[in-house]
Amino acid sequence: PHATPVLVLSLALGTTITISSNHWVLAWTGLEINTLAIIPLISKSHHPRAVEAATKYFLTQAAASALVLFSSMTNAWATGQWDITQLNHPTSCLLLTAAIAIKLGLVPFHFWFPEVLQGSPLMTALLLSTLMKFPPLTLLLMTSKSLNPALLTTMALASAALGGWMGLNQTQTRKILAFSSISHLGWIAIILVYSPKLALLTFYLYTIMTSAVFMALNKIKALNMSMVLTSWTKTPVLNATLMLMLLSLAGLPPLTGFMPKWLIIQELTKQEMTPAAMAIAMLSLLSLFFYLRLAYHSTITLPPNSSNHMKQWYTSKPPSTPTAILASLSILLLPLSPMVHAIV
Repeated sequence: PHATPVLVLSLALGTTITISSNHWVLAWTGLEINTLAIIPLISKSHHPRAVEAATKYFLTQAAASALVLFSSMTNAWATGQWDITQLNHPTSCLLLTAAIAIKLGLVPFHFWFPEVLQGSPLMTALLLSTLMKFPPLTLLLMTSKSLNPALLTTMALASAALGGWMGLNQTQTRKILAFSSISHLGWIAIILVYSPKLALLTFYLYTIMTSAVFMALNKIKALNMSMVLTSWTKTPVLNATLMLMLLSLAGLPPLTGFMPKWLIIQELTKQEMTPAAMAIAMLSLLSLFFYLRLAYHSTITLPPNSSNHMKQWYTSKPPSTPTAILASLSILLLPLSPMVHAIV
């Protein structure tokens, strides 16, 4: 009975160790605690799909952790420093970029991520998409001055393209959100070297919006498109809010999701990277298509009224307070843009 609280505490501990450490070995320890704590949560249902997902997750994360250690040892060997911010050796920088790309699921190391998310329960998938990306991203932020901008920009554009492109054909909501996560990581990676604060802000807003969408889908128990279609009888207000949250994730103007994209494109043009800004803005149209399709399914389309389909009737229990707060934040934060811009 106490397994879940212990695992969640271990996740919090691992994340805290990594984000507060200055020494490579301590950061690596935090990443390992995180990996070992999330594996039982992925394979909780004992379904073959869940066990497969946990195995894939373990193998990719173990490879990435080994690369992190290898990178830091190479750097320590060359410079005599174990300090995270002093990553000066070019080979180490390259190895670290590859290792963190594997941990985050950036293209071309993204293959494991949709499969693992599809095999996990919705709330574990939420943790994998948000909390588990924070420690590796912190390492990237701390070493951002040493990283190769051309390599990161290439990976970012590839992630935005592939995240949008592969999501077009999906019917499973977890896979759609996995590809959405990959394309958002592209936006974070492209600005990381030029404005680490803006990259962090983008990650925070992405976390708020994705958490709200996952919690809404968990409430209506929607694992695929057809379940989203038939959930309007169950929670009509939540469905309408889900549509707004999905459009916010897509980055449409009056909603929160527009803020990071606007600031990133502005920063890229300041850095004289107009072609990259244009390319990533055009590629976000691909992901806009599948968000619109999900939004359309959740609210605008009425399902076919066939007699052999069981309707899910209205449940009296309203959505939880965290869902309501996150939903409000993921829709209404755009007016704060001037203040955020001044800070960033």
